[in-house]
Amino acid sequence: MANVDEAASLIATARQKQVRIASLPVICRPRSVKEAHAVQDAVAIKLGATIGGYKATAPTTPDPTRNQDEVHATANEDAPWLITEGVRALIFDTTIYASPCVIPSREMPQCGVEGEIAFRFLCDLPPRATPYTREEIAGVTDAYPAIEVVSSRFALPEKTTFLERLADCVSNGGFVYGSKSTEWQRLRLAELRVMLIVNGETIVDQIGGHPTGDPFGIVVALVEMMRTTTGVSAGQFVTCGSCTGLRYFKPGDVCEVRFEGLGAAHLTFSP
Repeated sequence: MANVDEAASLIATARQKQVRIASLPVICRPRSVKEAHAVQDAVAIKLGATIGGYKATAPTTPDPTRNQDEVHATANEDAPWLITEGVRALIFDTTIYASPCVIPSREMPQCGVEGEIAFRFLCDLPPRATPYTREEIAGVTDAYPAIEVVSSRFALPEKTTFLERLADCVSNGGFVYGSKSTEWQRLRLAELRVMLIVNGETIVDQIGGHPTGDPFGIVVALVEMMRTTTGVSAGQFVTCGSCTGLRYFKPGDVCEVRFEGLGAAHLTFSP
C-alpha cells in the first residue's frame, strides 16, 4: 500500500512552490486507481482547495488475455489495459478561468493545451443507491467549449507511471471555459468541427476527434463513479477528453479552441 500522505505532501509542495519533482519515491507510488484518487483528495485537503470540477475517463473493457490480478500490482507498466474502471482527476477552483483569459506562463510552464467539450452541473447529484440515468444527467447540465491547460508536477511525466500521473490529477494545470450552451442536446457532439488556432494560424481543423466518440458518456461515467462516494455538486465542471490532441506552446502564444455550433474558448500565455 502506498504512503498516501507522503505522496500528497510532495505533490502539494510542488504545487505551492511551483517546482517540478522527478517522481514519487517507490514507497509513495500508488498501486491502484483507488490509491491514486486518495492522493488527489489528500492534496486538496493539504492545499485547502475547493473542487471546482473534474477531468474524467470512462471505464475501458478489460483485456481477457491479461491476468487481472496484475492490474493493481504492475505499477511500472503504462498500457490501456492497466485501468479498467474509469478514473477522475480533480480540478481546483483556483485554476478555473472564464474565457478569454491570460495565464502567466510561469504558473503553467509546459504551456500544454487540449481542446475539449465540457459540461457543468446545474444542481447537486448526491450519493444514492440507484444509478442516475443519462437522461436525468443531461437534464441538469449545460455544455461548454473548453481548454484544458496541461502542466505536470513531474519534470519528465513521460518517465513516470500512469498511476503517479493520476495521483497528480493527470497533469491538469488549469481549465478555461467559454460561453455555455443550453441547447447542446440538439448537436451531434461527436461530429462537430473543431479548430485549434494559435497566433492566428489554424493548427487543427477536423471533424470530431473525441477519443470515445461520446463526450457526454464521460459525464455519465463520472456521475456513476461519484454516486458511491461524495456525489457531484452544482457548479462543478467535468471536462471530457481531448478533441484536438495535446499541443505544447510557448509564452506569449494566443490560443483559441472553436467548436462549430458550440462556441469558442480563448487563452493567452503571458510571458
